[in-house]
Amino acid sequence: MTAVDGTFTPRPGAAPLPRMIRAQAALETRMLLRNGEQLLLTVVIPTLLLVLFSTVDIVSVPTGQTGGSGKAVDFLAPGVLALAVLSTAFTGQAIATGFERRYGVLKRLGASPLPRWALMTAKTCSVLVTEVLQVVLLTVIAFALGWSPHGNPLAVLLLLVLGTAAFSGLGLLMAGTLKAEATLAAANLVFLLLLVGGGVIVPLEKFPDAARSVLELLPISALSEGLRDVLRDGAGMPWRDLGILAVWAVLGLGAAGRFFRWE
Repeated sequence: MTAVDGTFTPRPGAAPLPRMIRAQAALETRMLLRNGEQLLLTVVIPTLLLVLFSTVDIVSVPTGQTGGSGKAVDFLAPGVLALAVLSTAFTGQAIATGFERRYGVLKRLGASPLPRWALMTAKTCSVLVTEVLQVVLLTVIAFALGWSPHGNPLAVLLLLVLGTAAFSGLGLLMAGTLKAEATLAAANLVFLLLLVGGGVIVPLEKFPDAARSVLELLPISALSEGLRDVLRDGAGMPWRDLGILAVWAVLGLGAAGRFFRWE
Protein backbone atom coordinates (compact mmCIF):
# COMPACT_ATOMS: atom_id res chain seq x y z
CA MET A 1 0.00 0.00 0.00
CA THR A 2 1.09 3.60 -0.58
CA ALA A 3 0.40 6.69 1.54
CA VAL A 4 -1.27 9.64 -0.24
CA ASP A 5 -2.19 12.77 1.79
CA GLY A 6 -2.03 10.79 5.01
CA THR A 7 -4.27 8.00 3.74
CA PHE A 8 -3.37 4.52 2.47
CA THR A 9 -4.36 3.28 -0.94
CA PRO A 10 -3.95 -0.31 -2.18
CA ARG A 11 -1.23 -1.11 -4.69
CA PRO A 12 -2.23 -4.47 -6.14
CA GLY A 13 0.30 -6.69 -7.82
CA ALA A 14 2.28 -9.85 -7.42
CA ALA A 15 5.36 -10.03 -5.25
CA PRO A 16 8.75 -10.23 -6.99
CA LEU A 17 9.27 -13.65 -8.54
CA PRO A 18 12.34 -14.61 -6.43
CA ARG A 19 10.40 -13.82 -3.26
CA MET A 20 7.47 -15.98 -4.41
CA ILE A 21 9.79 -18.88 -5.19
CA ARG A 22 11.51 -18.60 -1.80
CA ALA A 23 8.17 -18.49 0.02
CA GLN A 24 6.82 -21.49 -1.87
CA ALA A 25 10.06 -23.45 -1.37
CA ALA A 26 9.95 -22.74 2.37
CA LEU A 27 6.32 -23.89 2.51
CA GLU A 28 7.11 -27.07 0.57
CA THR A 29 10.03 -27.84 2.89
CA ARG A 30 7.95 -27.34 6.05
CA MET A 31 5.18 -29.55 4.69
CA LEU A 32 7.64 -32.28 3.82
CA LEU A 33 9.38 -32.22 7.19
CA ARG A 34 6.06 -32.30 9.05
CA ASN A 35 4.82 -35.35 7.15
CA GLY A 36 5.45 -38.51 9.16
CA GLU A 37 5.39 -40.80 6.12
CA GLN A 38 7.90 -38.61 4.31
CA LEU A 39 10.19 -38.56 7.35
CA LEU A 40 10.01 -42.36 7.46
CA LEU A 41 11.25 -42.53 3.87
CA THR A 42 13.79 -39.73 4.00
CA VAL A 43 15.29 -40.09 7.48
CA VAL A 44 14.26 -43.16 9.44
CA ILE A 45 14.75 -45.91 6.84
CA PRO A 46 18.18 -44.73 5.53
CA THR A 47 19.41 -44.22 9.10
CA LEU A 48 18.23 -47.64 10.28
CA LEU A 49 19.77 -49.36 7.26
CA LEU A 50 23.10 -47.61 7.77
CA VAL A 51 23.28 -48.44 11.48
CA LEU A 52 21.93 -52.00 11.21
CA PHE A 53 24.04 -53.22 8.30
CA SER A 54 27.15 -51.44 9.57
CA THR A 55 27.00 -53.03 13.01
CA VAL A 56 25.52 -56.47 12.23
CA ASP A 57 27.28 -58.88 9.88
CA ILE A 58 24.33 -59.59 7.57
CA VAL A 59 25.71 -58.99 4.08
CA SER A 60 29.36 -59.53 3.20
CA VAL A 61 30.74 -56.53 1.33
CA PRO A 62 33.75 -56.33 -0.99
CA THR A 63 36.82 -54.34 -0.01
CA GLY A 64 37.84 -51.19 -1.81
CA GLN A 65 40.12 -51.30 -4.82
CA THR A 66 42.56 -48.60 -3.74
CA GLY A 67 41.87 -46.54 -0.65
CA GLY A 68 38.98 -48.49 0.81
CA SER A 69 38.93 -50.89 3.69
CA GLY A 70 36.96 -53.95 4.58
CA LYS A 71 34.69 -52.07 6.99
CA ALA A 72 31.02 -52.44 6.18
CA VAL A 73 30.33 -48.75 6.73
CA ASP A 74 32.79 -47.78 3.98
CA PHE A 75 30.65 -49.76 1.53
CA LEU A 76 27.26 -48.86 2.98
CA ALA A 77 27.59 -45.11 3.56
CA PRO A 78 27.77 -44.12 -0.15
CA GLY A 79 24.88 -46.44 -0.98
CA VAL A 80 22.73 -45.02 1.80
CA LEU A 81 23.48 -41.49 0.59
CA ALA A 82 22.22 -42.56 -2.84
CA LEU A 83 19.15 -44.07 -1.17
CA ALA A 84 18.48 -40.74 0.57
CA VAL A 85 18.45 -38.97 -2.79
CA LEU A 86 16.10 -41.62 -4.19
CA SER A 87 13.72 -41.38 -1.24
CA THR A 88 13.42 -37.58 -1.42
CA ALA A 89 13.76 -36.68 -5.10
CA PHE A 90 11.78 -39.65 -6.45
CA THR A 91 9.55 -41.44 -3.94
CA GLY A 92 8.61 -38.57 -1.63
CA GLN A 93 8.21 -36.01 -4.41
CA ALA A 94 6.18 -38.37 -6.60
CA ILE A 95 3.72 -39.24 -3.81
CA ALA A 96 3.31 -35.66 -2.56
CA THR A 97 2.90 -34.19 -6.06
CA GLY A 98 0.53 -36.97 -7.10
CA PHE A 99 -1.88 -36.24 -4.25
CA GLU A 100 -1.56 -32.47 -4.76
CA ARG A 101 -2.61 -33.06 -8.34
CA ARG A 102 -5.53 -35.26 -7.28
CA TYR A 103 -6.91 -32.74 -4.78
CA GLY A 104 -6.60 -29.85 -7.21
CA VAL A 105 -3.78 -28.09 -5.36
CA LEU A 106 -1.58 -27.91 -8.45
CA LYS A 107 -4.45 -26.60 -10.56
CA ARG A 108 -5.10 -23.78 -8.09
CA LEU A 109 -1.42 -22.95 -7.71
CA GLY A 110 -1.10 -22.96 -11.49
CA ALA A 111 -3.71 -20.20 -11.64
CA SER A 112 -1.86 -18.06 -9.08
CA PRO A 113 0.69 -15.35 -9.94
CA LEU A 114 3.40 -17.97 -9.39
CA PRO A 115 4.26 -19.42 -12.83
CA ARG A 116 4.12 -23.17 -13.18
CA TRP A 117 7.84 -23.42 -13.92
CA ALA A 118 8.51 -21.39 -10.75
CA LEU A 119 6.34 -23.80 -8.75
CA MET A 120 8.46 -26.71 -9.99
CA THR A 121 11.58 -24.69 -9.17
CA ALA A 122 10.31 -24.22 -5.63
CA LYS A 123 9.66 -27.96 -5.32
CA THR A 124 13.18 -28.64 -6.56
CA CYS A 125 14.63 -26.21 -3.99
CA SER A 126 12.64 -28.00 -1.28
CA VAL A 127 14.10 -31.33 -2.40
CA LEU A 128 17.63 -29.91 -2.33
CA VAL A 129 17.21 -28.45 1.17
CA THR A 130 15.89 -31.78 2.44
CA GLU A 131 18.76 -33.66 0.81
CA VAL A 132 21.31 -31.37 2.46
CA LEU A 133 19.78 -32.18 5.85
CA GLN A 134 19.81 -35.89 5.01
CA VAL A 135 23.43 -35.87 3.87
CA VAL A 136 24.56 -34.01 7.00
CA LEU A 137 22.69 -36.40 9.31
CA LEU A 138 23.84 -39.58 7.55
CA THR A 139 27.43 -38.33 7.32
CA VAL A 140 27.54 -37.62 11.06
CA ILE A 141 26.17 -41.10 11.80
CA ALA A 142 28.60 -42.73 9.37
CA PHE A 143 31.56 -40.94 10.97
CA ALA A 144 30.37 -42.17 14.36
CA LEU A 145 30.39 -45.70 12.94
CA GLY A 146 34.00 -45.34 11.75
CA TRP A 147 33.54 -44.20 8.15
CA SER A 148 36.72 -43.01 6.41
CA PRO A 149 35.76 -41.29 3.12
CA HIS A 150 38.22 -40.38 0.37
CA GLY A 151 38.04 -38.70 -3.01
CA ASN A 152 37.12 -35.46 -4.73
CA PRO A 153 34.25 -33.43 -3.17
CA LEU A 154 33.42 -31.97 -6.60
CA ALA A 155 32.79 -35.43 -8.00
CA VAL A 156 30.49 -36.19 -5.07
CA LEU A 157 28.58 -32.95 -5.63
CA LEU A 158 28.13 -33.64 -9.35
CA LEU A 159 26.87 -37.14 -8.64
CA LEU A 160 24.36 -35.90 -6.09
CA VAL A 161 23.12 -33.07 -8.35
CA LEU A 162 22.71 -35.29 -11.41
CA GLY A 163 21.14 -38.02 -9.30
CA THR A 164 18.65 -35.50 -7.92
CA ALA A 165 17.81 -34.29 -11.43
CA ALA A 166 17.33 -37.84 -12.70
CA PHE A 167 15.10 -38.96 -9.84
CA SER A 168 13.14 -35.70 -9.80
CA GLY A 169 12.31 -36.06 -13.47
CA LEU A 170 11.17 -39.65 -13.02
CA GLY A 171 9.17 -38.78 -9.90
CA LEU A 172 7.39 -35.85 -11.58
CA LEU A 173 6.71 -37.98 -14.66
CA MET A 174 5.03 -40.61 -12.49
CA ALA A 175 3.08 -38.05 -10.46
CA GLY A 176 1.91 -36.20 -13.55
CA THR A 177 0.68 -39.19 -15.51
CA LEU A 178 -0.68 -41.74 -13.01
CA LYS A 179 -3.52 -41.49 -10.51
CA ALA A 180 -2.50 -40.65 -6.96
CA GLU A 181 -3.21 -44.15 -5.63
CA ALA A 182 -1.25 -45.73 -8.46
CA THR A 183 1.62 -43.29 -7.85
CA LEU A 184 1.65 -44.20 -4.15
CA ALA A 185 1.86 -47.93 -4.90
CA ALA A 186 4.29 -47.65 -7.81
CA ALA A 187 6.66 -45.22 -6.06
CA ASN A 188 6.95 -47.42 -2.98
CA LEU A 189 7.38 -50.55 -5.09
CA VAL A 190 10.15 -48.95 -7.15
CA PHE A 191 11.81 -47.76 -3.93
CA LEU A 192 11.90 -51.31 -2.55
CA LEU A 193 13.09 -52.84 -5.82
CA LEU A 194 15.89 -50.32 -6.23
CA LEU A 195 16.86 -50.72 -2.59
CA VAL A 196 17.47 -54.42 -3.23
CA GLY A 197 18.78 -54.33 -6.79
CA GLY A 198 20.54 -50.98 -6.98
CA GLY A 199 23.77 -51.74 -5.17
CA VAL A 200 22.69 -49.87 -2.04
CA ILE A 201 22.87 -52.73 0.46
CA VAL A 202 23.58 -55.79 -1.69
CA PRO A 203 26.73 -55.48 -3.84
CA LEU A 204 26.07 -55.75 -7.57
CA GLU A 205 28.77 -58.44 -7.67
CA LYS A 206 26.27 -60.75 -5.96
CA PHE A 207 24.01 -60.77 -9.04
CA PRO A 208 24.52 -62.90 -12.18
CA ASP A 209 26.54 -61.22 -14.93
CA ALA A 210 23.54 -60.79 -17.23
CA ALA A 211 21.44 -59.16 -14.53
CA ARG A 212 24.34 -57.06 -13.33
CA SER A 213 24.94 -55.58 -16.78
CA VAL A 214 21.34 -54.32 -16.76
CA LEU A 215 21.30 -53.19 -13.13
CA GLU A 216 24.42 -51.09 -13.65
CA LEU A 217 22.46 -48.88 -16.06
CA LEU A 218 19.88 -47.91 -13.43
CA PRO A 219 20.22 -44.40 -11.96
CA ILE A 220 20.40 -45.70 -8.38
CA SER A 221 23.22 -48.08 -9.35
CA ALA A 222 25.14 -45.33 -11.14
CA LEU A 223 24.74 -43.02 -8.15
CA SER A 224 25.62 -45.56 -5.47
CA GLU A 225 28.54 -47.06 -7.40
CA GLY A 226 29.84 -43.64 -8.41
CA LEU A 227 29.75 -42.40 -4.82
CA ARG A 228 31.40 -45.62 -3.67
CA ASP A 229 34.20 -45.33 -6.24
CA VAL A 230 34.95 -41.80 -5.08
CA LEU A 231 34.35 -41.98 -1.33
CA ARG A 232 35.66 -45.48 -0.67
CA ASP A 233 38.27 -46.02 -3.37
CA GLY A 234 39.42 -42.42 -3.81
CA ALA A 235 38.81 -42.58 -7.56
CA GLY A 236 38.78 -39.54 -9.81
CA MET A 237 35.80 -38.25 -11.75
CA PRO A 238 33.42 -41.22 -12.40
CA TRP A 239 32.56 -40.22 -15.96
CA ARG A 240 30.63 -43.39 -16.81
CA ASP A 241 28.30 -43.04 -13.83
CA LEU A 242 27.91 -39.31 -14.43
CA GLY A 243 27.01 -40.04 -18.05
CA ILE A 244 24.35 -42.57 -17.05
CA LEU A 245 22.82 -40.13 -14.58
CA ALA A 246 22.90 -37.32 -17.15
CA VAL A 247 21.01 -39.48 -19.67
CA TRP A 248 18.37 -40.38 -17.08
CA ALA A 249 18.08 -36.72 -16.06
CA VAL A 250 17.52 -35.55 -19.63
CA LEU A 251 15.03 -38.32 -20.39
CA GLY A 252 13.16 -37.98 -17.10
CA LEU A 253 12.90 -34.19 -17.04
CA GLY A 254 12.11 -34.06 -20.74
CA ALA A 255 9.32 -36.63 -20.44
CA ALA A 256 7.95 -34.93 -17.31
CA GLY A 257 7.83 -31.59 -19.09
CA ARG A 258 6.10 -33.17 -22.07
CA PHE A 259 3.54 -35.43 -20.41
CA PHE A 260 2.88 -33.88 -16.99
CA ARG A 261 -0.84 -33.17 -16.50
CA TRP A 262 -1.84 -30.51 -13.98
CA GLU A 263 -5.39 -31.85 -13.54
